[in-house]
Amino acid sequence: MAAQEDPDRTVELLWREPRDAASRQGLSVGAIVRAAVEIADAEGIEALSMRRVGERLGFTGMSLYRHVPGKTQLVDLMCDAVLGETVAEAEPPAGAGDRDGWREALEAWARRHRALCHRHPWLAGVRGTRTVPGPNAVAGFEHALATVAGIGLGPAEMVAVVGLVGRFVEGEAVREAEVARVERRTGVSEQDWWGARESLYAELSRYPTLTAVWEAGGYDEPEDPFEFGLRRVLDGVEVLVRQRDERRDESLSCVVCGTAMERGGTGRPRAYCSRGCQQRAYRGRRSGPRGGIRQ
Repeated sequence: MAAQEDPDRTVELLWREPRDAASRQGLSVGAIVRAAVEIADAEGIEALSMRRVGERLGFTGMSLYRHVPGKTQLVDLMCDAVLGETVAEAEPPAGAGDRDGWREALEAWARRHRALCHRHPWLAGVRGTRTVPGPNAVAGFEHALATVAGIGLGPAEMVAVVGLVGRFVEGEAVREAEVARVERRTGVSEQDWWGARESLYAELSRYPTLTAVWEAGGYDEPEDPFEFGLRRVLDGVEVLVRQRDERRDESLSCVVCGTAMERGGTGRPRAYCSRGCQQRAYRGRRSGPRGGIRQ
């Protein structure tokens, strides 16, 4: 495997001891990452290259490879660097068992991450399913998990809830960044572009439901996609929490899949609903977190 594609090398770089002093050549990983973030913020991730970063720092692109093996790992370092902004902004999460403040805390986490994506529009679009997490990403994930700890969800449900909210925020961030990018490139706002599509609207009268919604004003004052979506996502989580709360005295939940289990009469409480879930839990402990750690 090429060095720039080696995830273990990425782990080594991300989790290195912080040392911001320049090397004898006048370069450091921190300086390279900061310059790369500045380029991506100003011109987009497509403008980023090792050569451009080197030029910004007054070095050749080749000299950067002594510190960062390639662009893939540079982007991973950039992601974790900017994720540190949300870690610094985060309020300490409510204590475990806070059944009243979890929704506000999880909403605040989502809004901080959205604001981060607005400051760094390239962020959401570059994080894949196999992005190696660094310390800031894990700290953010830890904070999000803490907001839903002790409210009656099983461990797997806690991970799923945080992932659901995070993916919603990132999906909206990608859409918003694309709208902004196209508006900058064309000089035409999204509203003006769609308002000029009379030739398209003439074809839509054959669709009765769409026509009825249009004529009833469904597009006159549209819902804000982010605000509407975030409320609905959190509403769904609230239903799940309420369901778990209503039956927590009568049943236990499997720590892997969240399936409700009846309490036994005596003896040690069951942790798994089936032998299969028990085996999955053991395999997961051996192989590390499954599904990635994303903020």
